Amino acid sequence: MVIQSASFIKSSQDVQHCPKTGLPEYAFLGRSNVGKSSLINYLTNHNKLAKTSGTPGKTRLINHFLINENWFLVDLPGYGYARVSKKEREVFSLIIKEYLLKRENLFNLFLLVDSRHAPQKIDLEIIHWLGMNQIPFVVVLTKTDKISERVLQGNISLLKKELALYWEEFPLMFISSAISKRGAEEILNFIEQTNKNALEKT
Repeated sequence: MVIQSASFIKSSQDVQHCPKTGLPEYAFLGRSNVGKSSLINYLTNHNKLAKTSGTPGKTRLINHFLINENWFLVDLPGYGYARVSKKEREVFSLIIKEYLLKRENLFNLFLLVDSRHAPQKIDLEIIHWLGMNQIPFVVVLTKTDKISERVLQGNISLLKKELALYWEEFPLMFISSAISKRGAEEILNFIEQTNKNALEKT
């Protein structure tokens, strides 16, 4: 897929205020400071489409970006940021869960996981919650340019070992890097194919 246009449409405080549209949506979710904005920017070839920050927890709303005039990329609030109040974390959690459960035109969720670390409890909890609620998702391993291939494969093995305790089949996983743009073509091709499959079913 070639990104020909990408434009910011709207920020929404909850799912009820999201754009009224039937276009396919692909949402991006991850722990605070996982590299979500950087991934969105290099996927769309726009350096400032999503706001990047050295301060975790920058994204507080549901942000819709229209891509190629025919599908939406959705930037969801990050989770797990310790420096906000418990009440704020609960609000962000509710915003995310309501969007994922109620947004009928959500075609797929990209769950971003920091490849530099062994599986984090909060990421595993999200993965299991997605599975229990039958929400279609794939895993994107970020910041792979900051570790060796050996460490990367070791952390992937640890993640699969944890998932194997509950999952018969592993979710699809993409390896990404904002520096080298690794994974961009694979992710965009996945979106393109998912859209095509949906059209064939209608």
